[in-house]
Amino acid sequence: MTAARELFAEGMRYHLAPALRAMGLTDQRQVFVLPAPLHWAVLGVRVLDADGHALRYTVDLALSAKPDAERDRPLPVWPPDPSAPDGSELWHARIGELMPVDDEVCWEISPGPRWLVAVEDSIAAVRHYGLPELRRRLAAAEGGPGTGETYLSAAELDEVNAALLSAAVARIQRAELDGKTLVLTGAWSRSDPVAREVLAGVAGGFLAAGDDRFVQVRCTDSLGRELWLF
Repeated sequence: MTAARELFAEGMRYHLAPALRAMGLTDQRQVFVLPAPLHWAVLGVRVLDADGHALRYTVDLALSAKPDAERDRPLPVWPPDPSAPDGSELWHARIGELMPVDDEVCWEISPGPRWLVAVEDSIAAVRHYGLPELRRRLAAAEGGPGTGETYLSAAELDEVNAALLSAAVARIQRAELDGKTLVLTGAWSRSDPVAREVLAGVAGGFLAAGDDRFVQVRCTDSLGRELWLF
């Protein structure tokens, strides 16, 4: 029987790595990089534990400023490993923090006919949750268009997110100002009436605060697609 490590290597080489390249990432020393002139935007796959029967892995993401010597090159020579943060990062996150669960998320590979399901699921998590947030943070750091001013930090959103959790609604990932609009982003779906109703109440609370910087609240999903306007 093929060992779990061998299946993991096969999944990385023939499935996960090609999928990430198709999303615009480039391999560098087993780290996947979004090319940018001033910053390292990196994604890494970290093995948590393994034996002959099963292997568990997760995904880490990070954004760091390049040293002056590395700037303006198409790719960094020594990209930092997001799975081994050293405190110099502008931002670092585990994939689970960007997903509706807001917790540690890992995938397990074990020998059997369905071993590839875990790999495909991790690719989907990167495509729908990890990469959009990494791109957004890179664009903000590089001074690109379409990035708003942060309205509330993650810590300041804790109370609101606790209320959302009690209603079984995905948390607010970020709250930003875009012109006179407060934009709330989270892993919501237009087909979820409960999320719409709960978020309408949240939006009403924000509007009732009387902050003259915004006059409406827009909710978007993790890919930036508009869902509801209040």
